[in-house]
Amino acid sequence: MLNSSLKKESVEKLKREISDYELATKRVRNHAISLHNNRVIAVDVIKSVEEYVNSLANTPKEFSQEFAQININTASFKVLSEITYDEKMMIKIAGGGTAAGVAAGVATAAMAPAAAMAIATTFGTASTGAAISGLYGVAATNAALAWLGGGALVAGGGGMAGGGALLALAGPIGWGIGAASLLAGGIFASKKNKDAAIKADKERIEINKDKRKLQATTLEISKLLDTTKELTTQLNQSILQFVINTKDIKSFLQFSQDQRDEIRSIINNTESLSQLFMKEIGNN
Repeated sequence: MLNSSLKKESVEKLKREISDYELATKRVRNHAISLHNNRVIAVDVIKSVEEYVNSLANTPKEFSQEFAQININTASFKVLSEITYDEKMMIKIAGGGTAAGVAAGVATAAMAPAAAMAIATTFGTASTGAAISGLYGVAATNAALAWLGGGALVAGGGGMAGGGALLALAGPIGWGIGAASLLAGGIFASKKNKDAAIKADKERIEINKDKRKLQATTLEISKLLDTTKELTTQLNQSILQFVINTKDIKSFLQFSQDQRDEIRSIINNTESLSQLFMKEIGNN
């Protein structure tokens, strides 16, 4: 049949591209989960530093101001990572019932909770978390779920980032062109082999573009993960050693000058670690 080999070759190339795309989505998810898990550890270390400093008497006022900023930096992560959801609620409120919103809700519901939270905290911007953190109870949950599902963020608007990220990681549902249906039949069942080949090639090019974006995103997350690990480990070692060395001291005024400088350095490093929670992924 005329151009049958051309169609067959194009379809095989598209299948390989889809396979590569799916692999890229898995890598992003896995890196996001690793980042989330390490951020959980980082939050605990930050908390231990704050609790120790708060246990001291006569600390400088600027310490309170610095920890206030540190808590602001980590607020988005804390709020988004503490959200719980079920499939029915996600689908119901995502996008306020719009087709795209419901699609995002379905995609999110299909993910394991760990993966969904990892994506939310990786792609959730500081403004998203700050807006949600200003709400309470059911309102906070609904706002976060709407954002996570790609719907309108009721706490300030602009909630498409999370849903867009989830759709991109949801396989065929995120492509928007229809590769899955094409492979299942559709145009590839057509007798017009040349047309089918052209459409397959166009589809492959679009998927390749998205795959490259995912690969770049994986690299971004990997770099942030490495930095977070390093700073968390250093900070944890520093505060543990400092507490051991000053175990009998209960007041900042009792510290030597070197010890005062050291605790200030620890607080500065704590703020540096908290600033990593503000980094936005996928904007480059």
